[in-house]
Amino acid sequence: MTFKFNALYRLGAWGAAACMVTICALIALQVSFRLVDALLVLIGMRRLGLSITGVSEIASYLLVGATFLGLAYTFVHHAHIRVTLLISRLPSAIRVWFEVFCLLIALAISLLLGYGLVELARESRMFNDVSSGFLSIPLWIPQTVLATGVALLCLALAEALVTTLRIAIREPSRFREATATDDSDIH
Repeated sequence: MTFKFNALYRLGAWGAAACMVTICALIALQVSFRLVDALLVLIGMRRLGLSITGVSEIASYLLVGATFLGLAYTFVHHAHIRVTLLISRLPSAIRVWFEVFCLLIALAISLLLGYGLVELARESRMFNDVSSGFLSIPLWIPQTVLATGVALLCLALAEALVTTLRIAIREPSRFREATATDDSDIH
């Protein structure tokens, strides 16, 4: 299946990767600071007391960002877990309609989640909500990242739904399920 907005999904994946790299860098830096302090104490010197304030809070937000920004990319690359034990035994002409049904449900749930996240971010911005940790991060920032990730997933689901519907209407017998190694135009 070819996705027209693949560049957007790849951008989301790069955002997810940047979040993960930032988490690794922050944790490595925090551990390095603690090692320097431990070494200084071992040789009889005073600790420097270097640390990154709120590193666990920042890492938590970055982990959520990495998870949600990567949703669309993993979907278009068929990396989400799917249970196809039952529908894989159906003929292609029937299986394609089950796929349409599942995509409709996934899109509906994702749209509801996206709507809720946008409203949550809007309210957080309106009421100036901040996190309760050391840093008092405005909550609309991580919530906007969540909403962006879900919006990308909704776009990917809509693209897959349109393509699957075309196949279901025009040539249902040519439908076959997508796999992680399959990049052809017909699924």
